[in-house]
Amino acid sequence: MDALDLLRSLFVYQAWANGELLQKLAGLDQQEHVDQRHTATRLINHNLVVSKIFAAHLSGTRHGYASDNTEDTPALDELSADVAAVDRWYLDYIEAVSPKLMSEPVPFTFTDGDRAMMSRQEC
Repeated sequence: MDALDLLRSLFVYQAWANGELLQKLAGLDQQEHVDQRHTATRLINHNLVVSKIFAAHLSGTRHGYASDNTEDTPALDELSADVAAVDRWYLDYIEAVSPKLMSEPVPFTFTDGDRAMMSRQEC
């Protein structure tokens, strides 16, 4: 299995797992599990923001985030739609990128200002 096939299978699984997790979270009683839902939503939102940041690095665009999470906690339906869209972006990216490009270094700056470089495969 080459790197693109491996990444494709991982992103397919991630999209499935995200959908399942968000569906289960939506099914939790909103009154009984207020704190747990909020904590889970914040964690999923953090993952979403980081995914968007790295998608911007991969596409050579600015992400506009100053932190690895947003100040406001999104509504679960909004978060679910955003997560699905980013999962789709990564699946589309894997289909479009060439194996040669995957080893290309991508310089970037973390939200705290630290500079780094990773290959596209590592991002």
